[in-house]
Amino acid sequence: MYFDSEAPVTGLLTLEPFATGEENRRDAMFSVVRSGTAAGAGSQEVIVETDISSGLPGFELVGLPGSEVREAKERVRVALRNQGIVLPPKRITVNLAPADLHKEGSGLDVAIAVGILVSSGCLEQSFVQGVLMMGELGLGGEVKAVKGVLPVVADACGKGIHTCLVPRENGREGAAAAAGRIRVVGVEDLGQVMTYLTLPQGERDRYLEPSVYEEGERPAYDGLPDFADVAGQERARRAAQIAAAGFHNFLMIGPPGAGKTMIAKRIPSIMPELSEEERLSVSTVYSVAGLLKEEGLPVARPFQQPHHTVSRQALVGGGRIPQPGIISLAHRGVLFLDELAEFKKETLDALRQPLEDRKVCVARLQGISVFPADVMLVAAMNPCPCGYYPDLKRCRCTGPAIERYLHHISGPILDRLDLCVEVWEPDIRELTADHPGESSAKMRERVLQACDRQKRRYRDTPFQFNADVTDNAASRFMPLGSEEQSYMERIFRKMRLSARAYYRLLKTARTIADLEDSDRILQKHLREAFTLRMYEKQEKGGV
Repeated sequence: MYFDSEAPVTGLLTLEPFATGEENRRDAMFSVVRSGTAAGAGSQEVIVETDISSGLPGFELVGLPGSEVREAKERVRVALRNQGIVLPPKRITVNLAPADLHKEGSGLDVAIAVGILVSSGCLEQSFVQGVLMMGELGLGGEVKAVKGVLPVVADACGKGIHTCLVPRENGREGAAAAAGRIRVVGVEDLGQVMTYLTLPQGERDRYLEPSVYEEGERPAYDGLPDFADVAGQERARRAAQIAAAGFHNFLMIGPPGAGKTMIAKRIPSIMPELSEEERLSVSTVYSVAGLLKEEGLPVARPFQQPHHTVSRQALVGGGRIPQPGIISLAHRGVLFLDELAEFKKETLDALRQPLEDRKVCVARLQGISVFPADVMLVAAMNPCPCGYYPDLKRCRCTGPAIERYLHHISGPILDRLDLCVEVWEPDIRELTADHPGESSAKMRERVLQACDRQKRRYRDTPFQFNADVTDNAASRFMPLGSEEQSYMERIFRKMRLSARAYYRLLKTARTIADLEDSDRILQKHLREAFTLRMYEKQEKGGV
């Protein structure tokens, strides 16, 4: 429930303490208000300490404030004046503790304004006890949306906070983070903040935000493109299904117009919905980036498709104030790199560590920010600059040109790809066939069954998909019989595989076995997993 915008919210208080005489002012000149800011994908509590004392009039803001925070002095001064409150001709000192933490953003404005009101005697300190406040102030006193509300509210639970006052636009994400453990109230202006703080405790609950989202409010697969639109491409469909079932990285190679991009964009339609834990993790990244939509937390898995001219910083994250990159915005979803060989080599190589560690660490002078980056990498590329090799009737690329083109992709990046298939142009009979291809709904049924097997297998572990399993735990969850072990040994020696490639083959085979409802990994599963690593077979020969 929100405040009634027509109610005279500022009329509940006569805020003229500096015009009513010194005898009517309260003795307390010092106040403490709790707030917070985003720090990486987490949060940092900020204590706003305010003191008003005699001396040369001024407004000092200390505690390592950034440029946006320093500008809060003018926003707060004008917002209070336009709400009918004039700052006294006194010395105002605001400290943002801890003082050794660099503060960025505009989310501390409301806490600073309320701290001044408490120190000046307009509000009691008891009114703000156990209340956390976030929000940017407009010059008219309106409270504007800010970044990072979700992680701040989530971390406030269990820290003696019973109420969070947040901008109305951020109310639903704050309520989702609180999950009913503490009160979350969305406010539109400074007058509503003061009104709420002066309400009796029994009347405050009627202004709470909904504590949960109604399930089924936003169907996960509505509006997603369907695999029924893809003509033919059975091998690529099979590889996409395996990738979706086990969260495996996937590369498609083929000429332009063969359907690589169509297949990639349809992979989210066959993946399972986000779990509650994943929804909160994904939403935290979007909240920090200021991209979380007001209607609620996502249900479908993210899909990010950056252009090949994207900068390294935009892809992996960074900036003066560290922000999540595209790989973090695709967390627990699909990062699709179309025209893979057109990306700058240094940009692709920046993905090595995030793909392995499933997180991005951005180091700056102020500290290290950590953003999650657990993605399914899906990529597509042409076999040569013109796109038509090995069709020599259409391809005019020279051998050195093809070699330079393919060398944009380093071996370590290829080694992190579980599946690689060729996608050829469909036949005219497939394009004009009356019956459509298999729908996403039917493919999703098999994927969900495989995911259920993984859920049972990895119960009480941090793993969800086969690709999540660490190499150390693979032997425990993916044992091989004697024949299968001998086959893997032959592959390993003849192909001269890396340890990473060996375990990725094993995890892919486990996913294939799950799709066939098999308790054991059989030799046929290992063989299919190997044939789906096409670049290994082409470079080093088959087994």
